[in-house]
Amino acid sequence: MPHLFHLSQGYEYAWLVVCAFIAGIVNAVAGGGGFLVFPSLMHAGILPIEANATNTVALWPGQFTSIAGYRREALAHTRLIVPCVLAAVIGGAAGAWVLLHTAQRAFFKLVPWLFLLGAVMFSISGPVSRAMQRRRDAQSGEEKKLHAAWLGVILTFVCFYVGYFGAGAGFITMTVLSLFGVSKLAEVNALKVITTTVANGVAVISFIVGGAVAWHYCVAMMIACAVGGYVGAHNARKMSDRVLRPVIVAFAFVVAGYFFWKQAHG
Repeated sequence: MPHLFHLSQGYEYAWLVVCAFIAGIVNAVAGGGGFLVFPSLMHAGILPIEANATNTVALWPGQFTSIAGYRREALAHTRLIVPCVLAAVIGGAAGAWVLLHTAQRAFFKLVPWLFLLGAVMFSISGPVSRAMQRRRDAQSGEEKKLHAAWLGVILTFVCFYVGYFGAGAGFITMTVLSLFGVSKLAEVNALKVITTTVANGVAVISFIVGGAVAWHYCVAMMIACAVGGYVGAHNARKMSDRVLRPVIVAFAFVVAGYFFWKQAHG
């Protein structure tokens, strides 16, 4: 019913812009903004693959602007930047290519499982990260150097997920980085933002070329997310991921449950 769409379009725009702004802040601090934006785009009537592509494109400027807020922290681990970027380019491109060659119905069936995966990874990343931190502290410098050689390989698989879906990838990336000698939260966030920004940047190019972006919503969301990302990065030191993490995890499980219900009654 087209007239109902026009009546509700102002509401949809306002809601999606607010979601993008909040997602920009959340992504800069802990990750997981896609858990909010993707279902909102689906609610606006966007097809699953286009919703996922638009979600990626809309949130990318927020990730990019947040890099500026982490310049100092990123410089503390310059040797890890190159493997992070290489993994992001390869994995992000591969994930985006696979998504664009997936059928809408097949991807929609995967959506609740992808949200569930992201929620589970969010919930276990904290304890796993702390356990691996204790193990890493007991290692010698040579052991840490040897293990760091595998960072690019592991992150390539993570970045494949970033390019394909991405929701929850921030915490996965942070957990991996913590295993390779990055202990301070701000420094983990800095390398996480660089890695996911590059991986999503490659995916953004793929989605734009593939014509999978709903631009009538995306432009305003990009601006809102860019502002949110900058605000989040500059206030990350005042925010605690211990507060954000359980909220994001709970919301992700709710969204996963909603999509399972929708498929069962759809």
